[in-house]
Amino acid sequence: MKKYRKRIVDDILKRKLEGKGAVLIEGPKWCGKTTTAEQIAASVLYMDDPEKKEQNITMSDLNPKWLLKGATPRLIDEWQLAPKLWDSIRFEVDHRDSLGQFILTGSAVPVNTQEITHSGTGRFTWLTMRTMSLYESGDSTGEVSLKKLFDGVTKIEGSSNLSIERLAFLICRGGWPRAIDMNDEIALDQAIDYYDAVVRMDINRANNVKKNPERVRRLMRSYARNQGGQVPNTVLAKDIAINDDVSMNEETVASYIQALRKIFVIEDMPAWNPNLRSKTAIRSSDTRYYNDPSIAAAALGIGPNDLLNDLKTFGLLFETLCIRDLRVFADALGGDIYHYRDKDGLECDAVIHLRNGKYGLIEIKLGGDKLIEEGANNLKEMKAKIDTDKMNTPSFLMVLTGTGDYAYRRHDGLYVVPIGCLKY
Repeated sequence: MKKYRKRIVDDILKRKLEGKGAVLIEGPKWCGKTTTAEQIAASVLYMDDPEKKEQNITMSDLNPKWLLKGATPRLIDEWQLAPKLWDSIRFEVDHRDSLGQFILTGSAVPVNTQEITHSGTGRFTWLTMRTMSLYESGDSTGEVSLKKLFDGVTKIEGSSNLSIERLAFLICRGGWPRAIDMNDEIALDQAIDYYDAVVRMDINRANNVKKNPERVRRLMRSYARNQGGQVPNTVLAKDIAINDDVSMNEETVASYIQALRKIFVIEDMPAWNPNLRSKTAIRSSDTRYYNDPSIAAAALGIGPNDLLNDLKTFGLLFETLCIRDLRVFADALGGDIYHYRDKDGLECDAVIHLRNGKYGLIEIKLGGDKLIEEGANNLKEMKAKIDTDKMNTPSFLMVLTGTGDYAYRRHDGLYVVPIGCLKY
């Protein structure tokens, strides 16, 4: 049996089960939802077991309570095959009057809510699961902790073992659990297979509307070219027309993007709105990101060597990798990730804002002293704009890099940290 790699979400799941009767795990296909749930479940119902699928679906109509019998927490996998189970689980949670009863997992395809009569408020809690961070896959040493920085620790030590060649590979491999222990060539195929499945089938299942596969490919390629940008759908439509000689109107682009969002292929980043000393206008557009950098690489049809020969694209996809990891870490810390950009062009790539009001400012740079200094200056300018009479001062300023051997604190108090030694 393949050894289970501990996930950061393991502890989040345990905590959520202690506070609610049922937990629904959501996230992209192949990110490991069922495998993670199996580690804590005391009993399991596989709704899509080929030998029992029809029987299970029939039973969900006739006597759903029977399917919910078993040691708790009971995992109901592919629960969306029988949406009526939702109301039955809600009823059981109420009448058992006990926490941690059920875990629901399933396909990223949205469930048919017409068969659900109750929202589940107070009984269910939701958990978003992502692909694996570099720390979880064993590619980061984890010597620098975001939690410790938020707790006030000022001294950091850490070293990264990632060469630029290895980093290019990790971007294209992605954080798909199945790919982690495969040999390199086969591991790279996993993201390509995921991308093909999205284009051919999964995007259609998001809203049961058949879409033109070639148009999906062209949109996903354009989306990949615009990683880390705050571009409207009109710009994406123009980009498709210019680069692919095929037109898509803004409404079609919007409908395709909504479908990709529903199945967790993309996850755009909202803007951060701090209290500022001046009346500087803040740009509020979301920043475009794929859930995993390997999807962007697959959409562009490129591999590690292509990234090494095109450092601009390398930098864009490296940013997507960092945002993925920061999102995984923020979930564990009880926070969210935002971006900042104002009318003067000042940007901050990532703001980790915790529910207790603490926050950290992060600039993402592939590497090089010039780029690190540029990021440091941006962060210090950003810090100076924040009105600390109305909100906390930043817990830390960090330039997160791809290359570079060591993590260190500069004389001005700013941290320079390679992604290869970061953890939550």
